[in-house]
Amino acid sequence: MRGVRWRRIASQVGRSVAVWAVSTLTMLVLAGILPDFRLRSENGDSATDIAVTAALGAGAFGLLSAVVWPLLVRLLLLVPALVLGLLVFFLNGALLLLALRLNPAERGAAAPETAVVVAAVMSAVASATGAALAVRDDDAYRRRLYRLSDRRRRRSGPPCPADPGTVFIQLDGVGHDTLLDAVGKGLMPTVARWLDIGDGGRPTHRLTPWRTDWSSQTGASQLGILHGSNHDVPAFRWYEKDTREVVVCNRPTSAVELQRRAVEYAGHGGLLTVDGASRGNLFSGGADQQALVLSIAARRRSRENRSRDGYFAYFSDPANAVRTALGFVAEVGREIGQSTRARLRKQRPRVARGGLYPLVRAFATVVERDVVVAAVTGDMLAGRTAVYADLVAYDEVAHHSGPASRDAQKVLDRLDRSLALIENVAEHAPRPYRIVVLSDHGQSPGETFRSRYGLPLGDLVRAGCGLPVPRKAQRTRSGAEARAAVRAALRIPVEEAGEQHRPGRSAEPIVLASGNLGLVSFPDVTHRMSKEEIDARHPALLPTLANHPGIGFLLVRSEKHGGVVLGAYGAEIPLADLDDNPGPLAPFGPGAAEAVRRTHAFPHTADIMVNSIHDPADGEVLAFEEQIGSHGGLGGAQGRPFLLSPLGLTPPVAEGEELVGAEHVHRVLRRWLRESNGPQVPLEATEEERAA
Repeated sequence: MRGVRWRRIASQVGRSVAVWAVSTLTMLVLAGILPDFRLRSENGDSATDIAVTAALGAGAFGLLSAVVWPLLVRLLLLVPALVLGLLVFFLNGALLLLALRLNPAERGAAAPETAVVVAAVMSAVASATGAALAVRDDDAYRRRLYRLSDRRRRRSGPPCPADPGTVFIQLDGVGHDTLLDAVGKGLMPTVARWLDIGDGGRPTHRLTPWRTDWSSQTGASQLGILHGSNHDVPAFRWYEKDTREVVVCNRPTSAVELQRRAVEYAGHGGLLTVDGASRGNLFSGGADQQALVLSIAARRRSRENRSRDGYFAYFSDPANAVRTALGFVAEVGREIGQSTRARLRKQRPRVARGGLYPLVRAFATVVERDVVVAAVTGDMLAGRTAVYADLVAYDEVAHHSGPASRDAQKVLDRLDRSLALIENVAEHAPRPYRIVVLSDHGQSPGETFRSRYGLPLGDLVRAGCGLPVPRKAQRTRSGAEARAAVRAALRIPVEEAGEQHRPGRSAEPIVLASGNLGLVSFPDVTHRMSKEEIDARHPALLPTLANHPGIGFLLVRSEKHGGVVLGAYGAEIPLADLDDNPGPLAPFGPGAAEAVRRTHAFPHTADIMVNSIHDPADGEVLAFEEQIGSHGGLGGAQGRPFLLSPLGLTPPVAEGEELVGAEHVHRVLRRWLRESNGPQVPLEATEEERAA
């Protein structure tokens, strides 16, 4: 036993010496290349003196990175995550300058901007060297993984139970067919191996499609999945007449209120109430451990919502911080290059991708992914029972580049590598883990309503009401989740982002967009208006909308029938008759009538619900926002996400049945936690679950 211990110590010392030697050589090479970086005195030194200076500088930099860097990160936890990522270069450069000053010979010197470059290169080289030397050393690899959660593991107290834990990874916006297409193209080898597609082995997971509610977007789906209720969430954004507020799912204050309502309606705290962790989500799921969760961003800064577990575990390693910062810069350059190429080739459809979007995309595809994955691995190594994490990278890129674009496919490849890392960490965790991968919705392609017809939905509504229409069509802001994550990370109030929070009681309609779903409300009328009232007030409005070639159908309240679906050529189908006569709902497939009837019963459904057309042949819809890959309404792949579960868990539904709605998915996940002796939410099973 003592011999094994000494061999481990010798191996670790050997790797440290090797990393030191490589860092010394790297410093010598950089001193020869960069004009403002020197390792000798102004009078000149011998080669031996220069080598000694490099060795001392590299050693001092390595020690400072190991000792001082974690302290700096802990002191900077109050700095927003995105800002901390950008400060990495400058902090690392400052450590290098300090290391050169600590050299007793006082030979080394560097300009501040050069020190930033030298420190970044040396950190990356040292990290790569250490990783290469530890590839064949399982103990070293395990120690590197344990370092992410060692502090929390020491505080946890009793040992981990032997029962398996469960990790839920949400691939935001990845539809069922998109996943299969990526697997078929070899973009997701980890998922292909789990499903035994073309591998010749034995499958470990099953793939199940499920159907979203009418509001096919993260706010409704994730609220239902995590908290068991998405009742009264008619869209991504909507106007509530009783509070006179516009509710937006990715506004922190709205997320807090939606979570409160869901907890009250469902009668329990959420899927993660007992020993759970929520990472990168809109809602907490009742978890005590949270990082990058939007519903806590609106709360006053405190120890509980610093996202310490997510940020500190990752940025405390300077090599990780530098790698993420370099990846951030590379992703910004990649987006600029891809958008420029699309513009030069005059690709259609296309939306504007300038302004801050390259930074938003880089945050979603690099910073958010790295921090969330690191937090998940830390949770697994700490032995948490239930972890739910959302990776928004694909959703953000697909909105602007298209769901099937080359840009989006490359993101799927990187997401698969994240799944492989999580799977690898599970082998070293103190308890077994079951990895469940799911999505909250898909994405449907198609050009925007504005680009096809030259005016947005809001202008069409104004024209139908006989109101003046602006000469220049106004763009509708995108509601992509990553923008809210960036604003939350920077702590920028959403009200400063240009969205009107509390419109007045004007007679003019409020028109809001959620993908290809539009909502029209009249704020001066305190109740939900009926078709008869709308016709009396604006006789041309409903016919103008229903007969427009870009609109598939309308939903309005009816004093005679309770609710009706309106379509072109005077189609008017009562909700009770939709099963026998779907009318304008026919192109939207099975389940459309059920989804429309459910939304009609919500207290805050808009006066007029507008769904764009859908072409079943190519799956296209027309987004009322500036997105060429959209979701939020009915039509196409947006309403068909997936659930990828281990075969050791019971099937989500019986053979021949469908998995319909986010609340149904919640009940399935809750059942799986009970099968693993995990959190009991609620403690007693419902009659429906006993029957199933």
